[in-house]
Order: sequence, then structure tokens, then C-alpha cells
Amino acid sequence: MKKGLEKFYDLVDAFESLPTIGKKSALRLAYHIVMNDSYSGIKIAHSIENALRNIKKCIKCGSMSEHEICEVCLDDSKDHSKVCIVQSAKDIFIIEESKQFDGLYFVIEELDPESLDRLIHFIKDNETTDVLFAITPSLSNDAFILFIEDKLKDFRLTFTKIAQGVPTGVSLENVDILSLAKAIQSKVNI
Repeated sequence: MKKGLEKFYDLVDAFESLPTIGKKSALRLAYHIVMNDSYSGIKIAHSIENALRNIKKCIKCGSMSEHEICEVCLDDSKDHSKVCIVQSAKDIFIIEESKQFDGLYFVIEELDPESLDRLIHFIKDNETTDVLFAITPSLSNDAFILFIEDKLKDFRLTFTKIAQGVPTGVSLENVDILSLAKAIQSKVNI
């Protein structure tokens, strides 16, 4: 069946290579664009090309930006004494949407000497006093946090991390044991 439709199946394969897109969804998207809405396909292709050409990492924090320095780093209303460390620039969008953090961000995708040097300079340049780790809870990420804390021990910093436990609206039978254990350990008075 693929014979004679190589270009269509190349499009299906391209969609399927994206995270969370399986074979059926990829086929459905490709069919929709090719047969029902070619204008959307052209618009998507143009948007992808434009984004790939213009979006880069902020030279200060590692977030996404269309300029050398991102909007958050340039925002004078942000509290520069606070830094939230994340492992992906996309996490910044989620935290910003919550409107619960008013400081700066720093992206560390890997623990390499270059990233740690950039973090140290970032903390010095912004006279940081508070560091919040907004990192997915896991044993390896706990080690990640401890490693960074150790590298920053010469600074006068307060370290915190996002709370863990039982998500709102999820019954206990659907919560993993580690999350339940963390929730019980971090119980609060009412």
C-alpha cells in the first residue's frame, strides 16, 4: 500500500517521530492535512521553519528566546534574588502560567562543567539569595539537587524544592507508593 504514496508515508513517519504521537494519530494528522486542510499544513510547515530559524537559547539562563537574552531575564519586575532551577525550558512556561514564582529561571539540562559555571556566574551576577528546584521528583533528581547544592555551598543561599505528594483530585489507589510516602512525610497541620 505504501507504493505510490511514499511522500504521504514520509509525512506519517515525520508526525510519528514526535513525542506522544503514535501510528494512528500520525496517520490521522497526515490524512487531515493532505486531504482536508492543506492550508493548515502549509501554515504549520511555515511556523516550524520560522521557529527553527529564530528561536535559540538565552545566553544567560538557557531558556527559549527569539533574542540573545530572553524576556524573563530582561524583566525588571522579576525578583533577581530568586532563581528557579528547571531541567527543561518548557517547564518555565508552566511555572509562569501558575503566577506563583516571581524570580528568574535557570535551565540545567545536563550536569556538565559548562552548565555549572554558567549557573555560578548567573547567581553571582543576580546576587541570588534563594534557589528553588522545580524538578520532577525521583531518586536520580534528588541526587541532581544535592550535587548542585554542594557546588553552590560557598554562597549564602537558601535552597527549597517544589512540594511532592498526592495530586489534587487523584484517589489514593491511583497514586504511586513513592508519592504517597512523600505526601505522608510532608504532612501539614490543619
